[in-house]
Formats: sequence, structure tokens, C-alpha cells
Amino acid sequence: MNNKMINELLSQMTLEEKASLCSGKDAWHTQEIARLAVPSSRLSDGPHGLRKTVAGTEDNLGLVESIEAVCFPAGCATAASFNRELLVKMGEVIGNECQAEEVDIILGPAVNIKRSPLCGRNFEYYSEDPLLATEMAGALIQGVQSQNIGTSIKHFLANNQETRRMTVSAEVDERALREIYLAAFEGAVKKAKPWTVMCSYNRINGTYAAENHLFLTKILREEWGFDGYVMSDWGAVNDRPADLAAGLELEMPSSYGINDALIVKAVQEGRLNEADVDEACRRVLEIVGRCQENRDRSAVFDREKDHAAAKEIAYETIVLLKNDQILPLKETDKIAMIGHYAMAPRYQGGGSSHINSHKVASVLEALKDKPMISFARGYDDRQETIDEALLAEALQAAKAAEVAVFFAGLPDHYESEGYDREHMRLPAVQNEMIEKIAAVQPNIVVVLHNGSPVEMPWIDKVKGLLETYLSGEAVGEACADLLFGKVSPSARLPETFPLRLEDNPSYLNFPGDKERVVYQEGIFVGYRYYDKKKLPVLFPFGYGLSYTEFQYANLKLSADAAKDTDVIQVSVDVTNTGRMKGKEVVQLYVAKPVSAVNRPEQELRDFTKIELAPGETRTVSFELSKRAFAYWDVNQHDWCVEAGEYEIRIGKSSRDMVATGKIKLSPEKGQKVVYHMNSTLGDMMRDERAKPYLQELLKDNTLAGTTDLSEAGAKEHQDIASAMLNDLPVRALISFGGGKKTFAELQEILDQINHPS
Repeated sequence: MNNKMINELLSQMTLEEKASLCSGKDAWHTQEIARLAVPSSRLSDGPHGLRKTVAGTEDNLGLVESIEAVCFPAGCATAASFNRELLVKMGEVIGNECQAEEVDIILGPAVNIKRSPLCGRNFEYYSEDPLLATEMAGALIQGVQSQNIGTSIKHFLANNQETRRMTVSAEVDERALREIYLAAFEGAVKKAKPWTVMCSYNRINGTYAAENHLFLTKILREEWGFDGYVMSDWGAVNDRPADLAAGLELEMPSSYGINDALIVKAVQEGRLNEADVDEACRRVLEIVGRCQENRDRSAVFDREKDHAAAKEIAYETIVLLKNDQILPLKETDKIAMIGHYAMAPRYQGGGSSHINSHKVASVLEALKDKPMISFARGYDDRQETIDEALLAEALQAAKAAEVAVFFAGLPDHYESEGYDREHMRLPAVQNEMIEKIAAVQPNIVVVLHNGSPVEMPWIDKVKGLLETYLSGEAVGEACADLLFGKVSPSARLPETFPLRLEDNPSYLNFPGDKERVVYQEGIFVGYRYYDKKKLPVLFPFGYGLSYTEFQYANLKLSADAAKDTDVIQVSVDVTNTGRMKGKEVVQLYVAKPVSAVNRPEQELRDFTKIELAPGETRTVSFELSKRAFAYWDVNQHDWCVEAGEYEIRIGKSSRDMVATGKIKLSPEKGQKVVYHMNSTLGDMMRDERAKPYLQELLKDNTLAGTTDLSEAGAKEHQDIASAMLNDLPVRALISFGGGKKTFAELQEILDQINHPS
């Protein structure tokens, strides 16, 4: 549908018809206008599978029947792959399924930052790190949209908890918004160009996301270049005319004409510009037309084929966290599989993304042909206390075996859309059983099924640990192959596992009070906080083991010094020094050890995943641009690069750096610091641009004659006058200057510094 066609349609529409086009027809369709042959498009839940509801149902919470589909690994798991290409392939498969089922737009991916381990919807989200989140999201979008199916990246913005999610105000400072929460969306929106964006329920600094002109128009459209339409999360509309003026084109689901009438009334009364309504209709029509023009009626939903694809993806989502020479298991080992999830794995979360799975493969089914394996249920995942009969059976199986593999995890009701977790613990029955089994069988491996970190009081008593996250309907088959070494584990943690909940940076401010939740930790989310504080953690961000070994050598940077506008080339050689083919995640972090800005210890700035045969070496290359070194300056409201030395660190996790290089950067335009009456003399003295003007500022000052503002003098702080002068704001020179300078004269000097001729 081209611009000429859209203009023609708009010229023929009544105001009422335009208003109706800005809301859903029902729970899953956009509005049609039969008189003008404007069709509707079909939306469906995602993002890790197709949750297309059965015809006639209006459910959007995952409570009623949906079609049989394939459940792929959830976001928590796919992020652990650190593999963009894998996410593209997964998107291609899901996009083809949408074509086969005549779904036009799938609702996902969900990229909200994992601010707290307790967020009930963390299983859908990718990471605590915005770069990993936006790169995984962009890859999935690329894959889905390559099949001419639209995506809806969500939930924009700062939807990091389920508690009071429809009304709470997320109080987030500007720097944290830019560096963490907006950044999780930014790269995917700019590069992958999703057809639609879904706004969140919550308020942001007091204003509902759906009526937030700053985010929906100023940043999303004008700054990032988004050219699709913004839809509301289901029921997120607070004030429909205000929403539309702010940049929310489509309300979902239908308001049954009630909010449409409010739009019409607001236009008639002059409170809403009809041009804004026209623009909203234009954006909706563009996407509706794109959907109609790209229907592929030859597409086939082959559930068996897609199940096999889900298994291949699951291989790269399961993280090996501990291995004291116990894995992989041997075919000849006598093994006791213990735990409810060995026979009925937990593989997905609850709520709007819940898939009616085609089939679910358990690890027991996958290993049914191995005679050396026994099974004991161990516990009922609906119960919190020990069942003595099940315990006795499990202990007997463990004693009789050479290795016990215990399948643990969080039951369905522990984490879901709609509510947050209350703690980070596994059910007490599981923790107790692991302790008891470890007491009779030293060779114990734990396999976890969970969508978010858990505490592990038994970690020192087990020899092996696999984190499967929620790895989709083929998790049992994938887990079996990993346990027995048919495939080497290659996943890495996309989030930090703290030792305890109290260590999390959001602990004192989650989930907030009735009205608001304060993001007091600012930019220090996840590893940015733990590493800066040097807190011990259970497992760090980016961590994961393999059945083979990798060594790094020959880190090279394209320059020792550069302008911040230059592109820096980074390369490093990686060698598989083990005996098995495997995949390695190469992580690149940037650090600014000496900084005038409060910065994290290091930040992930790129990553890649490579597969190497034993003995094979490959050179991995990266490109770093200005953004990799920048921070958000709240005074300039822009990205800024400090002059000075940076470290390029190659790591196996945020706590394990294996190679380091250094580069000096010079900002092309210099530091654009704007000095004012509250700027301190010490800060100005450290700026070569401001230094020459200090003599004039300090002329006849009573403190200036008693101290030395040189770098050496400032460092020694031997004289109280030196310390006072270092922290003295410019305005105080009136009091300490004996009346020799006026405010106008001080401002004239500041103007000369800020705007040199």
C-alpha cells in the first residue's frame, strides 16, 4: 500500500472511521473498514513460539486453548547462546509458522532488562546487559521479518517487574535510561527495524508509557528512525487522546468504540489535531498493507521439522556451570535419574507466551534405550515438603548407582507473567533432597530448570551442574546429549547469579511502594554492580564451561591512539586446545580505569561465537566505534567520550579476562563541559581548556595566595585552603574575593571558557 493509496483512503474516511482504525477489532485483529476494502491484520502472542488462540477466544493471558505449536527455548535461554546466527534461524522458523497460520505480526521479542532476579517475567527477557539484549532481539527480528512477518519489540519502556505493572511509576534517572533501559531497545530498533513496537503498562517518571511523547516520538521516531506503528500492551491505555498525540497509533485490544468516541470528541473540541489522527492511521495502514502484500500461502507448518530445530537451538542454551571431572557421563555408568523434572521437564514460563506444545521430550524418554539408567521421582513439584516414601526410593536408587543426576527447578507457579517471585530459593523439598542424596552418593550432578537465578546452598556438595533455563519442548533430548557428551556445552550466563538475594543492587528498591519504584542503583545493574563492588557471586555474567579447552593469544588493536570518531579494529586468536569440537563465546569488554565519571568496572561491548575443531585456531575480529567508549552526559544530554586511556579486555566472563590491550582516545570536538556558577575550581583546574582563565577568576582572592592549584599540590591536600579551593564553586568567589568581582564579571569569564572566540 503506497502513499498515494493511503492518501486516497484517508481522504475518503470519516473521522469516526479514522478513530476506529486506531484500535483493535477484537483481542487479536486490527480494525477493518469494509466500505473502503481496508482489511484487518492478525496478531499473535510470542516470542518463543506461536500462541495463536483458537478461533472465537478473546484470551491474552495464556488461560485458554491455543493451537498446537512448537515451543522454542525462552528468552532467558536463547540469550545464553550468545549466538546471533542461531536467533536468526529461530526467527526464520517462527516466521514461516506465522505464514502458515496466517498470522501477520508476532508479539515479541521481549527485551526488558533483568533488574532483579525476582521479576516474574524474567524467563521471557534476555539479559541484565543491554548490548546482549538488543543484539539477541535484533537477530530474532531479522529472522522473523525475513519471512515477511512483522514483530513487535516489547515492552517499551522500563517494565522490569510484574507487581503493580499497570500503574507503578518507574523512577529512572536520565543516564540509566539511556545506558541501560533504552539501550536494550535501541540497537534492535535502529538495525533490525521491527514493524511495530509495543509500549509498556507502567508510568516512567510519572507519565504513562502510552502517553509519553518523549519516548514514543522524540526518541523512538525522531532520534532512532522507527517507521512502523506503536501499539499498546493489552489494556495499557490510560487517556486515549493523550496517547494518540504522544505517538501511540494502535490501542489493543478493542475498546468496543468507547475510546474511539473519545478521539472523535477530542478532535471536535480542538483538544486533538486531526492531523495526528491521520498520521496514526497512515502508519497502521502501511503495516496492514505490508502484511497483505506479503502473504505466503504456500507456507507449511511442519511441527516435526520445527521440533528438531528447537532441539538444535536448545543445545546452545544449556550452561555447564560446574564440572569436577564427572561430565560427560559414560555409557557404561550405572546412573540414577532422580526428580520430577526428569520425567516431566519444566521448559517454559506461564502467561501470554505459554505454548500449547506439539510434543515434549523428557530426558527419560530420550534415554529409554540405555539399560544402565534407573529412575526415582523423588518429589512432587506441587508439594513443598518431603514425601518419605519418595525420599526412600530416591536414596536407594542413588546408593545403588555410580552417579546420581538430580533434576531440580522452579515449579510453574513460582514464576509467571502477572506476579513477581517472593524469594530466590528452590522449593525446600528439592534443596533438602539434594543434601540428603549428596550424603549417600558423592557423585551427584544437578540439572536445573528455571527462568531466573536461584540460590544454591548445596553447591559445594555436588560435582556437576547444568543450567537448562527454560529450553523449550526438546529440552529433554538436548539435555541427554549434553550429559553424555554427544555435544559440548557452549552457553554462557546472560545474567549474574548472586550468592543471595540481598546482594542484588535493586534489593532495597524492588518492587517499590504503591505508587512508584525508584531505580536507585542507576546504571549499576547486574555485573556492573557486582564487579564494581567486588562482591563475591555464585556465578558471574558471561560464565560457562565446556568439554574442551580454548586459549587466547595475539590480541591486536589497530591503533595505540585514535580520535573518538575513528573505528577501532580489534583481533585475537582463539585455539581449541582440547580433544573435542566445541563452540566458544568470545566476549569483548571496554574499561576506563581512570575516569572523572562514575563508571562500571567494565562493560560488554561486543561478542561472537565460533566453532573450532581440536587444534584449530581462528582469528576473531571486532570493530569498536565511539559508542563503545561513551557514557551519557546528563548535562549535555548526549553521548560523550572522555579523553584518556581505555582498556580493551577479552574475557571468558565479566570476572575472567584473558587478554588486555590499551588505547588512548581523544574526543574529536573536545570535552564539551559547560561551566557554570556551581562548577568547582578543582574541576576547572583539571581541564586544559579552563586552566588559562583561572588566574583571572582568582585575582585578589583571599584563598589564592595561600595555596597551590597545581596537580601536585592538589593531590597532597596538606593545606586546608587548598582543599577548600579545590571544591569551591565559582559563585563563592564573591564571598572570598573581597567584593572585587561581581556576578556579571564571573559570568563573563565563564562565557569565555564555554564559548571561546
